[in-house]
Amino acid sequence: MGHQIRKALRRAIGPCLHWRMIARRNVLPNRGAAVTQQDRAVDAPADRAPGRSLGLQGAVNARDLGGYRTADGRTVRFGVALRGDALHRSSDEDLAVLEGLGLRHVIDLRGLNEVAENGEDVLPPGVALEAQPVFATDHDIYASLRDTLAAQDAEAQRALLGDGGAERMMVSMYGWFVTDPGIRGRFAETVKALTRAERLPLYFHCTAGKDRTGWTAAIVLTALGVDRETVYADYLLTNERTDGLIARILDHLGTQGVMREPELMRPVMRAERAYLDAAFAAVDAGWPSFEAFLHDGLGLTPADLEALRKNLLA
Repeated sequence: MGHQIRKALRRAIGPCLHWRMIARRNVLPNRGAAVTQQDRAVDAPADRAPGRSLGLQGAVNARDLGGYRTADGRTVRFGVALRGDALHRSSDEDLAVLEGLGLRHVIDLRGLNEVAENGEDVLPPGVALEAQPVFATDHDIYASLRDTLAAQDAEAQRALLGDGGAERMMVSMYGWFVTDPGIRGRFAETVKALTRAERLPLYFHCTAGKDRTGWTAAIVLTALGVDRETVYADYLLTNERTDGLIARILDHLGTQGVMREPELMRPVMRAERAYLDAAFAAVDAGWPSFEAFLHDGLGLTPADLEALRKNLLA
């Protein structure tokens, strides 16, 4: 298969299997182009609703972590910790929104290959950009999927992704988020950045705002004392934000002849409860409590956690 097709396939699955990289230029809008009304229909919740959208044109999954209640009755502050997808497609209107939020710091969890192929974040002047690439090299799951899609072999694709194969791949990756010490360090640095008041408001993201970003948000909300079901609800909001886009991408995979059964890719593109289950299960298997994971797995000190709660809770 030619170089250009391989490059498109890399965008298709990305180092952490994100749906958004499947898109070619006729699927996702270019920088500054508006997303469809269907995509934005779920992007205008009540102004003070938990998980409210930032309303960005170039990042449909960008949202605020504010508004969630903790077990002790406090509330996560709005406009302090922001999560979402990559900002390389920021429109002028998006830049105005980010500037209006007073954004100071952005943490990019994408791998170097993702940044090279899709572009660096487009940010307002003066906003600091910090790279914390979760995947420094291609993950073995990515390599398997890349090679299978590149071959355009329908039987091989079904063997890899069918009968629960796609789900098992994602579950494995979420477990790896917890068990790999180097990867834990990337997540730890992101959480620690939220303890530094001079970096706030802070926006953290990967490519789609689903997996790496989803686990980061789960760590932060759990550390703040938000209950587990609410953490899952925030994680699963990704599906509301992106269902229309996923449908177009799957259609594209089929019409372009990349896959005979593009629906096999749907589990890779969606946020599923079982994936986050796998990360929490890995924590339970390795540490006596989530608090112990924060201290011993991520290296967060009591002072770090106190600062995190001071900065993010009202």
